[in-house]
Amino acid sequence: MGVLLALIPAIGWGIQPLIASKVGGSPSNQIFGTGFGSLIIGLFIYAMYGSVTGINFWISFGAGFLWSLGQVGQYISFTQIGVTRTMPITTGLQVVGTSLIGVIIFGEWSGTVSKLVGLLAIILVVLGVAFTAITDKKAGNSAKGSLTKGLAVLVPTTVGYWAYGALPKAVSASGLHLFFPEMLGIFIGAVIYNLVMTKGKSFVQKESWLNGLIGLDFGISSLAYIFAAQAAGVASAFVITQLNVVVATLGGLLILHESKTSRELKFTLSGLVLIVVGSVMTAFL
Repeated sequence: MGVLLALIPAIGWGIQPLIASKVGGSPSNQIFGTGFGSLIIGLFIYAMYGSVTGINFWISFGAGFLWSLGQVGQYISFTQIGVTRTMPITTGLQVVGTSLIGVIIFGEWSGTVSKLVGLLAIILVVLGVAFTAITDKKAGNSAKGSLTKGLAVLVPTTVGYWAYGALPKAVSASGLHLFFPEMLGIFIGAVIYNLVMTKGKSFVQKESWLNGLIGLDFGISSLAYIFAAQAAGVASAFVITQLNVVVATLGGLLILHESKTSRELKFTLSGLVLIVVGSVMTAFL
């Protein structure tokens, strides 16, 4: 049962970029829709299970707020380098950053063997990211320029994803009780971004509300991950959910028809394998 539950976020998180691309709209529309849809699921869980309070509420809220920063960076990157490059790179950055935070701040990977295996896992992930970013010379300088711009957005905003993964570790509570403040934080982050970038104009645009599908997908997938982790264990659930990067990348190729040369495609698929293997290794340390 836990394995089946883990397939929900694996597929759900993987199709988020595809929904965003098909629905359309600007990154402002997409992040607002994500926040709005997520809050709906958050309110549903709050009504059923309640929430943490006090400082734990604000830590969880902050985690969701900062996650919205990472997600905005991802949406912007989609417009610059496409889904098939963005997803492997952002996944790799998340795995590396979250792992290092766990080791340095929370004392994870205790023991020499664990640290060595963890280091190997990080090297595999970094190599995988490098493979997926390879651009053929005949693709032209514009493609390479776009990749540079995409990385300039993805690298700093990924800090938001790192915080989302790290902050809840400071709270002694179940994922269900952290869920509502996290979703509220995502919504407030989305609202503030839209107020700054569009002065609220995006609130009345239909694309903003249609992109609520992304938020509903994210909320349901995140909820399924909580139950999957309870049923199958965190490590097993995490491993299965890492397939989301494969779903997103292959979806970008097959559904969004993002073009790659034969050589680029071989490196991208090889990079995906390395990222997934490296991610799996970190889950069992």
